[in-house]
Amino acid sequence: MKKIIVTFVAVIAMITGVYMFLHHRDGSAVRANDNEKLHVVTTNSILEDMVHNVGKDRIKLYSIVKRGTDPHEYEPQPTDVSESADADVMFHNGLNLETGGNGWFTKLVKTSHKKFDKEVFSASEDVKAKHLTTNVKEEDPHAWLDLENGIKYVRTITNVLKQKDPKNASFYEDNADEYVAKLEKLHKEAQSKYLSIPENQRLLVTSEGAFKYFSAAYHVKPAYIWEINTEAQGTPEQMKAVLGKIKGTEVKHLFVESSVSPKSMDKVAKETGLEIYSKIFTDSLAKKGTDGDTYYSMMKWNIDHIYDGLK
Repeated sequence: MKKIIVTFVAVIAMITGVYMFLHHRDGSAVRANDNEKLHVVTTNSILEDMVHNVGKDRIKLYSIVKRGTDPHEYEPQPTDVSESADADVMFHNGLNLETGGNGWFTKLVKTSHKKFDKEVFSASEDVKAKHLTTNVKEEDPHAWLDLENGIKYVRTITNVLKQKDPKNASFYEDNADEYVAKLEKLHKEAQSKYLSIPENQRLLVTSEGAFKYFSAAYHVKPAYIWEINTEAQGTPEQMKAVLGKIKGTEVKHLFVESSVSPKSMDKVAKETGLEIYSKIFTDSLAKKGTDGDTYYSMMKWNIDHIYDGLK
């Protein structure tokens, strides 16, 4: 009996040892495989989704500013610094978004020992910038709200990934072509559908003036309370100005962005008797698993809900 017990214990020990060896080997293989992947960091969820559509499972991807958070002003966390330090490539929007205001991204790049145009790239590189009306020297960063610009972002992202990871270049190119075709179709549909709305109803009233690019692309006029989220919000002067733009039009509804407080727009609704029709997306995608959780679905949500509200 004693021999049987000793033998049984020895067999269990051997099986356990083999399992631990294989488990460790598999774990090491996974880590090695992850280490072989291009490590990409983006500044926000919109860029994160674009990069994911191109890179898919061939890259390791991390986004700094989380969903539902305004990227204009942000305080990087320790994890953001460590991920950025380890990154092979970093994508930011540019156009004075992350590098304006408190300049948080410029500081992060310096802290992470990265360099612009070497490891750090602006996804909006090929976009023709629009400028703020309150400060004509400053660029309006919200270029992605025109799908044609979003396509330019995707092409820039693809070119950088191909350059940094040439062995997967054809994979990235094929993914980008498929993704761009989907975005182009939505863009063309949006351009034509808004023309069916009478011109004096095509006034898009939002809290932030983020829809200049959208308005130019899809035949509507923008009106807003404040121009950019880093400004004072809902001042008496701003309220007077937006009410003046609404007066004399036949606009049917107001809109409020998902990333700002509806408090100021509620005041506009009370003053005008107009209802807030829907939330719309500007600086962030929605929480995963909900409407607007990808760049495509965010833009489709905006296009459909703004159209229905104006109509």
